[in-house]
Amino acid sequence: MGPYDLIVMPTHVRFAGRRFAHTIGRGGLTDRKVEGDGATPRGTHRIVGMLYRPDRMARPTGWAQPIGPTDLWSDDVGDPDYNMMVRAPHGFSHEPLRRADPMYDLVLITDWNWPVAVKGNGSAIFIHAWRGKGRPTAGCVAFRPDHLRWIAQRIRPISRLVIA
Repeated sequence: MGPYDLIVMPTHVRFAGRRFAHTIGRGGLTDRKVEGDGATPRGTHRIVGMLYRPDRMARPTGWAQPIGPTDLWSDDVGDPDYNMMVRAPHGFSHEPLRRADPMYDLVLITDWNWPVAVKGNGSAIFIHAWRGKGRPTAGCVAFRPDHLRWIAQRIRPISRLVIA
C-alpha cells in the first residue's frame, strides 16, 4: 500500500498519516456486490476521477471536474451506458449528481465495475460527504465534509481505496 492510499479499517480510514471517521454501505462489506444491495465491495479500487460543485466550492485540485445541472450517473442494468456518467434528459434509471443536499458537492470516483461494467455487479462506488456520523450509504464510503475536502486536496490520481 502506498502513501496516497485510503485504507478502510472497521473504525476509521487511514490516509496521509491521519485517521478519519467514515461510513460505509447499509449492507456492510461484501465480496459479491450486486446492484441495489447497499453493500460496499471489498478490494482495491483505483481513484479514477473527482467531481465537485463549482457553485458551492472552489476547485479542490487541478484534475477535479465540475458537476453541471444535467449530470447524472446511470444505475440501470438495461442502459447501454450502465455505470457511466450521463446527461439529462436520460431515459433510463439514474442518480442525479447535482443534488439539493451537500452529499455530492465533492465526489471521488472509484473504478468499481468500470470502465467496462458487468451488468448487475453494482454501479458506482463513490467517496462522498456523509449524511451524518454513523448514517450508512448505499454502498459508497463517506466522510465528514471538511475531512473529505482535506483528503481531496491531497489525493492523487494514483491513489486507491483499499477495503480489506
